[in-house]
Amino acid sequence: MVAAPLPAPGAKGDGKDRLRLWVRLLRCSRSVEAELRERLKREFDTTLPRFDVMAALYRAPDGMLMSDLSRFLLVSNGNVTGIVDRLVSEGLVTRARRNGDRRTSVVRLTETGTQTFARIAAAHERWINELLGHVGEDDAHRLSGMLKAFRSNWEGHE
Repeated sequence: MVAAPLPAPGAKGDGKDRLRLWVRLLRCSRSVEAELRERLKREFDTTLPRFDVMAALYRAPDGMLMSDLSRFLLVSNGNVTGIVDRLVSEGLVTRARRNGDRRTSVVRLTETGTQTFARIAAAHERWINELLGHVGEDDAHRLSGMLKAFRSNWEGHE
């Protein structure tokens, strides 16, 4: 077996810059996420997964099928079901059968849920602006575009 020579550490083109980028993206994401989790709990007695479910439903005022909601959030149906159950019990979300089909449910925010989410989302936006305040508008726009292009490049290549 013949092995290709390894590039010297730190050599240009050794792929390490992409690895460093990945680690930095991950660290940034985890740091911001940890701070958001703490603030959501402290200020609204809620969790990031609940916020994510409510955000998805806020964007879909006509509601979403449970299966579409879990697919959109990239989590299992079981994870979404537990969160939705609690949101229903608190009067923030309604769940109805679709066209009498007992296997599918449509969930949507209630008026109270919409108002509650709007308050939390406003705080969430302030927090993000605070946490990422050192990133200029132009850089944020450019980075966002790069990440969107990256995502579209690998989506569907399974």
